[in-house]
Amino acid sequence: MSTGWSTHRLLLLRELQLRGTITAVAAALNYSPSTVSQQLAQLEQEVGVSLLQADGRRVRLTAQGEAVAEHAARVLALEERVREDLDLDNPIPAPVRISALQTSARALLPRMLDMLAVSHPGLRIEAWVVPPEEGLFEVEARGFDLVIAEQYPGHTRERRPGLDRVTLGRDPIRLAVSPDSPIRSLEDAAEAPWIMEPVGTAVRTWSVQQCRAAGFEPDVRYSAADLLAQVRLISAGHAVGLLPEQLLAGDESPVRLIDLPGNPHRELFTAARESSRESPGIVAVRQALRQAFGDATAVFEDPHAMPHID
Repeated sequence: MSTGWSTHRLLLLRELQLRGTITAVAAALNYSPSTVSQQLAQLEQEVGVSLLQADGRRVRLTAQGEAVAEHAARVLALEERVREDLDLDNPIPAPVRISALQTSARALLPRMLDMLAVSHPGLRIEAWVVPPEEGLFEVEARGFDLVIAEQYPGHTRERRPGLDRVTLGRDPIRLAVSPDSPIRSLEDAAEAPWIMEPVGTAVRTWSVQQCRAAGFEPDVRYSAADLLAQVRLISAGHAVGLLPEQLLAGDESPVRLIDLPGNPHRELFTAARESSRESPGIVAVRQALRQAFGDATAVFEDPHAMPHID
């Protein structure tokens, strides 16, 4: 009589399908690579077919391995839905692990946590500030439960299977310059030194395209993933840059904001696994984030709270 397949070992196979290498799986789950390899070998014995094959110094999934990994994804999703149903009767929802991009961590997380402390005082929130690309991947891989991400005009994010996406709202993007800068338009910034996010990010690609559409190639002298570092350099007059409005919530560094052609906005959204989107913790966090976003928008609609806008 055959035995059942281990859910834990199915998880490892699914992780390998997503992450690509045994080393990456081991690092993500805090195992040694040898332990992961041994568990996957045991899963092969349980299933009775070859799930892996050598590919140089690595391994890759066979066709049967891919089929079993897709089965593993369905099993894990079903287990998560059952846990969600059980959690409905729990007075304290299960902890929620959040991935947030830097601007949202600054403008939304503090207000969200204040509201949850009142509405769900026992709910444990864990948050990491990571790029949207990493956050979306890790939500699918179960490293996080919810991600706050962004997409820029004309640069939509891949819709990953099994993820439920909900729009938070739109955030204006403007040209930021120092308060005493003579620049009054994007075209005026053609000769200015620029600061942008690293090459390969969606916002870097979008920003360069805005400059090219205005008729010039930007002189990108500074690159920083830390947007607050960008604000500091811009405020001091060493660079100009394209910044989302939300980043400047409560920032004391003076900058002057200039409207861009077409008044572009970035879209902020949250994504959670479809199998957990109805869990009490995810629902509570999303409700609090919507309110926090509304509060942040109201602040920027107050002319006394905004940096100067041309």
